[in-house]
Amino acid sequence: MGARLWLPLSALLALVIALWLFQGLSGNTAFVLTLRAKKLAALALVAASVAIATVLFQTVAQNRILTPSIMGFDALYGLVQSLALATLGISGFAALPAGPKFLIETALMAGLAAALFGMLLGRARGADIGRTILSGVILGILFRAGSVLVMRMLDPNANAVVQSVSFANFSRPSVETLSHAAGLAVPAMALAFWLGPRLDVLALGRERALSLGLPHRRLVVLTLGLVAVLTATATALVGPIAFFGLIVAGLAQSLAPGARHRRLLALAAALALVGLVGGQWAFERVLGLKATLSVVLECGGGLLFLILLMRGKIR
Repeated sequence: MGARLWLPLSALLALVIALWLFQGLSGNTAFVLTLRAKKLAALALVAASVAIATVLFQTVAQNRILTPSIMGFDALYGLVQSLALATLGISGFAALPAGPKFLIETALMAGLAAALFGMLLGRARGADIGRTILSGVILGILFRAGSVLVMRMLDPNANAVVQSVSFANFSRPSVETLSHAAGLAVPAMALAFWLGPRLDVLALGRERALSLGLPHRRLVVLTLGLVAVLTATATALVGPIAFFGLIVAGLAQSLAPGARHRRLLALAAALALVGLVGGQWAFERVLGLKATLSVVLECGGGLLFLILLMRGKIR
C-alpha cells in the first residue's frame, strides 16, 4: 500500500471535504461554514470511530464478518433508550442536559458492550465462529424484544420518541456533544494506533501470540474496551449503525491485503470518511433528502455480510 493508493484517496477525500464545505455557499458564509464544519467534524468522528472499532473487533475475533452491530450492540442501544424513557418520562428525558446524557449513555453502553463482547469472544476464542454469531444474534433478538416490551408499556408519544432515536440519523448528528465525544474517541483512536505492532502479533492467533511473549488476555481486554468506547461514542452521536463498519473494513482489507494494523486502521478511517461525508453530501444536496444514507448502508452492508458468509471469507 503505497503512493498509488494514498494519493488518489487523499485527493478524493480533499474533494469530498471541499464539496461539503463550499458547495452552494451563500448568504452569511461565516455562519454557514461554522455549521457545516461542526457537522463535518461530527461525521468524521463517527466514520473514524466505526471503522477503527470494526478493524479492532475483527482482529480480536479472528474473522472478517463479525462487527459490534452484528453482535447485538444496536439492539442494546435501543433497549437503553427505552429504559431511560420509561424511567424518566418524556419531559425528564428531554430535559436531560446533552453533555451529561451523552456521557451516561456512552459509559453505560461501553460497559455493557465490553462485558457482552468479552463473554461471547472469550467463550468462542475465535474457533467456533458459528456459535459466536448465533449467540450475538440471539442476544440481539433478546434486547430488541426487551425494547419492544418496554415500548408497549409507554404512551404513543413516548413510543415515537424511542423510534426517532432508534435509527441512524446522519443529517442531524449531535454537535452539542461533539466535544465530549472527541474527548472519549480521540484518545481511544490514538491508543489503538499506538498498539498497532501488538495488534499485528495478536492477529497471528492466541497460541502464536503467547509464544512470542504477548500478554494476550490483557491486550484482548484492552482492545475490547477501546471497541466498546468507540462504538458507544459513534452510536450516541448519530444512532445505531448496522453494517457501515463491515463495508469499510472489508474494503480496506481488500485494497491492502496483509497490511500492518497502523496502515489498515488509517486506510479504513479514510475510506469511512470519504464514504460517509460523500454519501451524506450526495443525499442532502444532490438528491434533496429523498432517501436516507442509513438505509443504503444497511442494504449494502447486509448483502456484503451474506456474500462473505457464503464464500467462507471469515479470516
